Amino acid sequence: MRPTGDRVIDVVLPCLDEALALPWVLKRMPPGYRPIVVDNGSADGSADVAAAYGATVVREPVRGFGAACHAGLMAAVADVVCFMDADASLDPRELPLVSGPVVAGEADLVLGRRVPAGAGAWPVHARLGNAVLARRLRRRSGVPVRDLGPMRACRREELVGLGVEDRRFGYPLETVLRAAAAGWRVTERDVRYHPRAGRSKVTGTVRGTLRAVADMRAVLAAHR
Repeated sequence: MRPTGDRVIDVVLPCLDEALALPWVLKRMPPGYRPIVVDNGSADGSADVAAAYGATVVREPVRGFGAACHAGLMAAVADVVCFMDADASLDPRELPLVSGPVVAGEADLVLGRRVPAGAGAWPVHARLGNAVLARRLRRRSGVPVRDLGPMRACRREELVGLGVEDRRFGYPLETVLRAAAAGWRVTERDVRYHPRAGRSKVTGTVRGTLRAVADMRAVLAAHR
Protein backbone atom coordinates (compact mmCIF):
# COMPACT_ATOMS: atom_id res chain seq x y z
CA MET A 1 0.00 0.00 0.00
CA ARG A 2 1.35 3.42 -0.97
CA PRO A 3 0.65 6.67 0.83
CA THR A 4 -2.41 8.34 -0.65
CA GLY A 5 -3.17 11.96 -1.39
CA ASP A 6 -0.81 14.32 0.37
CA ARG A 7 0.24 11.75 2.96
CA VAL A 8 3.99 11.52 3.52
CA ILE A 9 5.75 8.87 5.57
CA ASP A 10 9.08 9.69 7.23
CA VAL A 11 11.79 7.03 7.09
CA VAL A 12 14.49 7.17 9.77
CA LEU A 13 17.84 5.69 8.68
CA PRO A 14 20.45 5.45 11.46
CA CYS A 15 23.81 5.81 9.77
CA LEU A 16 27.45 5.21 10.71
CA ASP A 17 29.89 5.16 7.79
CA GLU A 18 27.43 4.06 5.10
CA ALA A 19 28.59 6.29 2.21
CA LEU A 20 28.93 3.22 -0.02
CA ALA A 21 25.37 2.00 0.57
CA LEU A 22 23.42 5.26 0.75
CA PRO A 23 23.11 5.97 -3.00
CA TRP A 24 21.46 2.58 -3.60
CA VAL A 25 19.18 2.99 -0.61
CA LEU A 26 18.09 6.55 -1.29
CA LYS A 27 17.52 6.03 -5.02
CA ARG A 28 15.09 3.21 -4.20
CA MET A 29 12.99 5.20 -1.74
CA PRO A 30 9.34 4.94 -2.90
CA PRO A 31 7.32 8.06 -3.78
CA GLY A 32 5.78 9.57 -0.66
CA TYR A 33 8.51 8.24 1.65
CA ARG A 34 10.84 10.96 2.98
CA PRO A 35 14.30 9.76 4.12
CA ILE A 36 15.82 11.16 7.32
CA VAL A 37 19.45 10.04 7.56
CA VAL A 38 20.77 10.31 11.11
CA ASP A 39 24.53 10.58 10.95
CA ASN A 40 25.93 9.03 14.12
CA GLY A 41 29.54 10.15 13.81
CA SER A 42 30.50 8.95 10.33
CA ALA A 43 34.03 9.57 9.11
CA ASP A 44 33.41 8.67 5.46
CA GLY A 45 31.28 11.59 4.33
CA SER A 46 27.97 9.78 4.74
CA ALA A 47 26.16 12.99 5.65
CA ASP A 48 27.31 14.71 2.45
CA VAL A 49 26.25 11.73 0.35
CA ALA A 50 22.83 11.68 2.00
CA ALA A 51 22.33 15.39 1.40
CA ALA A 52 23.40 15.04 -2.24
CA TYR A 53 20.65 12.45 -2.76
CA GLY A 54 18.00 14.70 -1.23
CA ALA A 55 17.70 13.23 2.24
CA THR A 56 17.14 15.29 5.35
CA VAL A 57 20.32 14.93 7.44
CA VAL A 58 20.29 14.94 11.22
CA ARG A 59 23.53 14.77 13.17
CA GLU A 60 23.50 12.84 16.44
CA PRO A 61 26.88 13.02 18.22
CA VAL A 62 25.92 10.56 20.96
CA ARG A 63 26.90 7.14 19.65
CA GLY A 64 24.34 4.37 19.76
CA PHE A 65 21.69 2.81 17.54
CA GLY A 66 18.92 3.90 19.89
CA ALA A 67 20.32 7.42 20.10
CA ALA A 68 20.21 7.69 16.31
CA CYS A 69 16.68 6.26 16.12
CA HIS A 70 15.45 8.68 18.77
CA ALA A 71 17.06 11.66 17.05
CA GLY A 72 15.38 10.69 13.79
CA LEU A 73 12.04 10.24 15.53
CA MET A 74 12.32 13.72 17.02
CA ALA A 75 13.12 15.17 13.60
CA ALA A 76 10.21 13.39 11.90
CA VAL A 77 6.97 15.29 11.38
CA ALA A 78 4.82 12.76 9.50
CA ASP A 79 2.00 10.91 11.22
CA VAL A 80 3.50 7.54 10.28
CA VAL A 81 7.20 6.85 10.65
CA CYS A 82 9.33 3.94 9.45
CA PHE A 83 12.77 2.80 10.53
CA MET A 84 15.30 0.82 8.51
CA ASP A 85 19.05 0.29 8.26
CA ALA A 86 21.06 2.38 5.80
CA ASP A 87 23.46 -0.41 4.79
CA ALA A 88 21.53 -1.74 1.74
CA SER A 89 20.57 -4.95 3.54
CA LEU A 90 16.91 -3.91 3.26
CA ASP A 91 15.18 -2.64 0.14
CA PRO A 92 13.25 0.62 0.64
CA ARG A 93 10.83 -0.53 -2.05
CA GLU A 94 9.44 -2.95 0.53
CA LEU A 95 8.60 -0.20 3.03
CA PRO A 96 4.93 -0.19 1.93
CA LEU A 97 4.69 -3.78 3.15
CA VAL A 98 5.32 -2.69 6.74
CA SER A 99 3.75 0.77 6.66
CA GLY A 100 0.58 -0.33 4.85
CA PRO A 101 -1.17 -1.98 7.84
CA VAL A 102 -0.40 1.08 10.01
CA VAL A 103 -1.73 3.51 7.39
CA ALA A 104 -4.86 1.37 7.01
CA GLY A 105 -5.43 1.27 10.78
CA GLU A 106 -5.02 -2.51 10.87
CA ALA A 107 -1.96 -2.54 13.15
CA ASP A 108 -0.12 -0.22 15.53
CA LEU A 109 3.40 -1.59 15.05
CA VAL A 110 4.59 -3.67 12.10
CA LEU A 111 7.99 -5.36 12.08
CA GLY A 112 9.75 -6.54 8.93
CA ARG A 113 10.56 -10.23 9.40
CA ARG A 114 13.83 -10.79 7.58
CA VAL A 115 13.97 -13.53 4.96
CA PRO A 116 17.55 -14.04 3.65
CA ALA A 117 17.76 -13.17 -0.06
CA GLY A 118 21.29 -14.45 -0.65
CA ALA A 119 24.17 -16.41 0.79
CA GLY A 120 25.82 -14.59 3.67
CA ALA A 121 22.98 -12.13 4.11
CA TRP A 122 22.31 -13.24 7.68
CA PRO A 123 25.24 -15.01 9.42
CA VAL A 124 24.35 -18.02 11.53
CA HIS A 125 25.55 -16.48 14.81
CA ALA A 126 23.37 -13.40 14.26
CA ARG A 127 20.33 -15.46 13.27
CA LEU A 128 20.64 -17.68 16.34
CA GLY A 129 21.02 -14.72 18.68
CA ASN A 130 17.95 -13.10 17.18
CA ALA A 131 15.92 -16.30 17.47
CA VAL A 132 16.74 -16.68 21.17
CA LEU A 133 15.77 -13.09 21.93
CA ALA A 134 12.57 -13.31 19.88
CA ARG A 135 11.55 -16.44 21.78
CA ARG A 136 12.13 -14.71 25.12
CA LEU A 137 10.18 -11.71 23.90
CA ARG A 138 7.22 -13.91 22.90
CA ARG A 139 7.19 -15.52 26.32
CA ARG A 140 7.52 -12.21 28.13
CA SER A 141 5.03 -10.13 26.15
CA GLY A 142 2.78 -12.58 24.35
CA VAL A 143 3.49 -10.81 21.07
CA PRO A 144 3.93 -13.41 18.26
CA VAL A 145 7.10 -11.97 16.72
CA ARG A 146 9.83 -14.13 15.22
CA ASP A 147 12.33 -11.40 14.36
CA LEU A 148 13.55 -8.18 15.96
CA GLY A 149 14.37 -6.75 12.55
CA PRO A 150 15.34 -3.13 11.91
CA MET A 151 12.56 -2.35 9.39
CA ARG A 152 9.41 -1.28 11.20
CA ALA A 153 6.54 1.19 11.08
CA CYS A 154 4.19 2.86 13.56
CA ARG A 155 2.57 6.21 14.29
CA ARG A 156 5.04 8.84 15.40
CA GLU A 157 3.06 10.44 18.22
CA GLU A 158 2.22 7.10 19.78
CA LEU A 159 5.86 5.97 19.64
CA VAL A 160 7.02 9.16 21.33
CA GLY A 161 4.41 8.49 24.00
CA LEU A 162 5.88 5.07 24.78
CA GLY A 163 8.92 6.78 26.32
CA VAL A 164 11.53 4.30 25.04
CA GLU A 165 14.71 4.95 27.04
CA ASP A 166 17.41 2.67 25.64
CA ARG A 167 19.92 4.44 23.39
CA ARG A 168 21.94 1.42 22.35
CA PHE A 169 21.02 -1.81 20.55
CA GLY A 170 18.20 -2.51 23.00
CA TYR A 171 16.04 0.21 21.44
CA PRO A 172 14.09 -2.09 19.05
CA LEU A 173 13.39 -4.65 21.78
CA GLU A 174 12.28 -2.06 24.32
CA THR A 175 9.95 -0.58 21.70
CA VAL A 176 8.17 -3.91 21.28
CA LEU A 177 8.02 -4.54 25.05
CA ARG A 178 6.49 -1.14 25.72
CA ALA A 179 4.13 -1.45 22.77
CA ALA A 180 2.88 -4.83 24.04
CA ALA A 181 2.41 -3.44 27.55
CA ALA A 182 0.38 -0.58 26.08
CA GLY A 183 -1.89 -2.98 24.24
CA TRP A 184 -0.66 -2.20 20.74
CA ARG A 185 -1.54 -4.50 17.86
CA VAL A 186 1.86 -5.83 16.78
CA THR A 187 2.37 -7.90 13.66
CA GLU A 188 5.03 -8.90 11.11
CA ARG A 189 5.46 -8.80 7.35
CA ASP A 190 8.15 -10.71 5.46
CA VAL A 191 10.87 -8.57 3.85
CA ARG A 192 13.94 -9.68 1.94
CA TYR A 193 17.28 -9.40 3.72
CA HIS A 194 20.27 -8.85 1.42
CA PRO A 195 24.04 -9.02 2.01
CA ARG A 196 24.88 -5.55 3.22
CA ALA A 197 27.20 -3.12 1.46
CA GLY A 198 30.59 -2.68 3.13
CA ARG A 199 31.71 -4.06 6.47
CA SER A 200 29.09 -4.86 9.05
CA LYS A 201 29.45 -3.28 12.47
CA VAL A 202 26.99 -5.62 14.19
CA THR A 203 25.57 -8.80 12.64
CA GLY A 204 28.60 -9.40 10.43
CA THR A 205 30.86 -10.01 13.41
CA VAL A 206 30.51 -12.27 16.41
CA ARG A 207 31.67 -9.44 18.67
CA GLY A 208 29.07 -7.06 17.29
CA THR A 209 26.31 -9.63 17.64
CA LEU A 210 27.28 -10.36 21.24
CA ARG A 211 27.24 -6.65 22.03
CA ALA A 212 23.75 -6.27 20.58
CA VAL A 213 22.49 -9.37 22.41
CA ALA A 214 23.93 -8.08 25.69
CA ASP A 215 22.12 -4.75 25.25
CA MET A 216 18.84 -6.52 24.55
CA ARG A 217 19.22 -8.87 27.49
CA ALA A 218 19.72 -5.86 29.73
CA VAL A 219 16.45 -4.41 28.43
CA LEU A 220 14.63 -7.70 29.09
CA ALA A 221 16.01 -7.77 32.63
CA ALA A 222 14.86 -4.20 33.26
CA HIS A 223 11.32 -4.88 32.06
CA ARG A 224 10.37 -7.89 34.16
